[in-house]
Formats: sequence, structure tokens, C-alpha cells
Amino acid sequence: MAISRYSRAFAAPMQSFRRAWLAALFVGLVLAVAATQARAQAGGAPEALVQKVTGEVLSAIKADASVQSGDPRRLLQLVDEKILPYVDFQKTTRLAAGRFWRQATPEQQGALVKEFRTTLVRTYSGAVSAVKQQTEVELRPSHYAADATDVVVRTNIKQPAGDPIPVDYRMEKEGGGWKIYDVNVMGVWLIENYRNQFSQQISQNGIDGLIKSLAERNSQFK
Repeated sequence: MAISRYSRAFAAPMQSFRRAWLAALFVGLVLAVAATQARAQAGGAPEALVQKVTGEVLSAIKADASVQSGDPRRLLQLVDEKILPYVDFQKTTRLAAGRFWRQATPEQQGALVKEFRTTLVRTYSGAVSAVKQQTEVELRPSHYAADATDVVVRTNIKQPAGDPIPVDYRMEKEGGGWKIYDVNVMGVWLIENYRNQFSQQISQNGIDGLIKSLAERNSQFK
């Protein structure tokens, strides 16, 4: 299956918990969407509304047979509708590229954002079908100032079997709303993980080599 092959290509290198990492990452992003909506509506006290909105989103996932069966088109549609409007891919890509971002031309930066965005969308899509009927999101205490513009929200993803999976995500307030730019699952930050991979590839093949590598792997999904 194309999604499975794609997920294997881009998952975190810790293979022992790859599936759990991807599943938790997706659910964590769903929660981030809920948090974004809640903050806009609840004036900085989102916990109660986060749980309500998260429950509604997870219910939609669980009720969609096409999503549960791994239908690529429906999976991508779900990610596009529920995740993309709330993620700052420009910042995520810039931080993942690290010092090499400043060395890239505007054209290279644009191409890298485009391909990395596609990489993450495919990866998240491949994780959706791992969400089970009994999956629940539990908020953990998050401490930040009322006027903070960059926060970390902490959660646990509770699956039918096994220990809860800790998921933290970083959000930054931009203009009138909040956007996600990094996610930590089981102690692994998404940006840090990809920064290591990007650094190695750019050192060996340059920025164009990284863009080409991402584009080639993205094309395998089609």
C-alpha cells in the first residue's frame, strides 16, 4: 500500500515505536487544531473546549469507514481539512533546515517548504488509520503566562493497549490566531528529528539534493 511505503520512508528512525509515534503525532495535531479553535473562542482558557472539540474531531475520524480502511484520497482530504490551516509549514521548514535555510535562495526555500509540507501531509495521512475506536486525548498541566505568544501544550494519547503516549506541541500566536510549528512524541521533537536528517543530506548533496530527494519520495505516493 502506497501510504504504508511512504510512512516507512519518512517515519522517525526509532523503528521500535514508529507506528505509535505516527499515530500519536496525528492525534496530537488533531488536538492542536482543537486548541487553536478553543483559544480563539475561550479567551486563553481552552481546556474544557479543547476536550469538546477534540472529541468531535476524533468521532469524525472513527465514524469514517474510508479513513479507517486507509483510503488515500479520503485520508489526504481529512488532513487537508483538519490540519493544514493550523500549521505554520514555513516556520517548521525553516527550523528544520537550521543554518542552511539562510544559505538557500528564495526559490530553494519555496521548493523546500513545498516538498517538506507534502512529506508531512503524507506521513500524517499514513497515521490516521492507526487511530482506534478507543483512542482518547488527555490534557496534562501546561504552564504558561496569560499573555504568552509561544506555548507548549502537553497531552497524553490513550490507546486501547499499552501506556499513554505523551505528546507535546509548540504553538505560536500569529496575528489573530495560533498555529502549530513543532510536535514532540515520546520525547522526540519533529523539527529536531528532521534537522538531523536534513543536515546530513545537505552536507552530502546540497540543498538541491535534499529537495530532489524529498520530491522523489513524495512521487512514490502517487
